[in-house]
Amino acid sequence: MEIKGLNDLLAQLRAASALTQGPAATPPGSAPKADFGSALKGALDRVNSVQARSAMLAQNYGMGAANVGIHDVAIASQKANIAFQGTVQVRNKLVAAYNEIMNMQI
Repeated sequence: MEIKGLNDLLAQLRAASALTQGPAATPPGSAPKADFGSALKGALDRVNSVQARSAMLAQNYGMGAANVGIHDVAIASQKANIAFQGTVQVRNKLVAAYNEIMNMQI
């Protein structure tokens, strides 16, 4: 799924959320709620940084850098793989939830 598709999905989810919540008044002294879109973007940015670090370590190892060992490359590669697989699972759950919401009868 492309970024544009994810942005469209987020916009539709925000619109549906706004319709169900109506005017919301936050009680004084309460902490503001985290925005789902910004939380998702932050998570994707962290996954991107883990993947970039893995690629950088692999490139440095391939070029013969003395301070990078094969174990560092392997660990970074596995961290990037796990982060990516987690992202794919979250995306799959979001798409499944979206499809379920769209199939609901009004």
